[in-house]
Amino acid sequence: MDLNELRNNINDIDKDILELFIKRMGLCVDVAKYKIENNLPVFQTEREKAIIEKVRGNSPQWLENSSEILFTTIMDISKSQQYQLVFDKKDKIDYLDFDKVKNNPTVACPGTEGSYSHIASQQIFPEGIPLFYEDFEEVFEAVVNDKADFGIMPLQNSTAGSVHQAYNLLKKYNCHIGATTKVKVSHCLAVKKGIELSQIKKVISHEQALAQCSDFIKEKGFLTEKYSNTALAAEFVLESDEPYAAICSLECADRLGLEILNSEITNEADNYTRFILLSKNVYSSESADIISVSLSLPHTKSSLYRLLTKFSVAGLNLTRIESKPIAGKEFDVVFYLDFEGSVQNPQVAKLVAELESELSYFKFLGNYKEV
Repeated sequence: MDLNELRNNINDIDKDILELFIKRMGLCVDVAKYKIENNLPVFQTEREKAIIEKVRGNSPQWLENSSEILFTTIMDISKSQQYQLVFDKKDKIDYLDFDKVKNNPTVACPGTEGSYSHIASQQIFPEGIPLFYEDFEEVFEAVVNDKADFGIMPLQNSTAGSVHQAYNLLKKYNCHIGATTKVKVSHCLAVKKGIELSQIKKVISHEQALAQCSDFIKEKGFLTEKYSNTALAAEFVLESDEPYAAICSLECADRLGLEILNSEITNEADNYTRFILLSKNVYSSESADIISVSLSLPHTKSSLYRLLTKFSVAGLNLTRIESKPIAGKEFDVVFYLDFEGSVQNPQVAKLVAELESELSYFKFLGNYKEV
């Protein structure tokens, strides 16, 4: 048998598989209708286990795992189709219109005037009223306790990676993401007037800024100290009697009257930080095209793979997936996912409802656009 004959045989088998798959999905629709009429759950763990055990038992040893993956995927597709019927009336997620937010809302910012967070808040709300807080958690508390209309928070940096504390606080507090914006980071080394480079005892800044300027710091042999915010670190340097230096923005150094000894000291010239706008309510708009969710998965084989199947079935494109450890829980993680879409899309609303019903922890973080 030559290659063309082999391929033709495979094509014939593929045709049979497709016809059987269509027939199976049709029966699954009937099963879904029966479950709805009789108020039965879509997901039935014991039946799924029994099917997989039977499949593995009927498969040759060299195909046991592959057969399990194939039938697990088929069952996951089946469940997603059934959920489409279960949540048939779930065609959108309720939200407030972000485009109708007043031009001058109050925005809780970590740090002080001239901080990168302050710059980010002005990019979203040029006429917004900043309210400054010393640390990240105070920003979240201001939002959930209605002390501020919104809050601003750094989430990721293009060179230093994620801001872990921000992710932890997103899980801890019931806040949503109303918008996102990117700020170009141009760090400088700033000191009180009269302090020379050779006199510097220590460089003080936020841990992200220190990481972003690690090459410069290593080259100069500086000692470092972490601080809650780059702008507050600059204020500390200004008020200190010690010959310290701060790593902060040029705007912050100019505002405080600090002397800039070196500018553009980041490891990478193209250095950006992504900021998220926190809100107590769910905001969205017709132009919103990014959806963020967080969730946890069971410690079972292929649980992440099976989750991704749900997005594929819904026709949704994942753009980011990141895992973060849960504080106080050994080896447990929370996954943070971004995908393209809108809350006005019924497929999105049904998928969110499906994940809420199946997972022990699921949180819809927001549907927003980049400003």
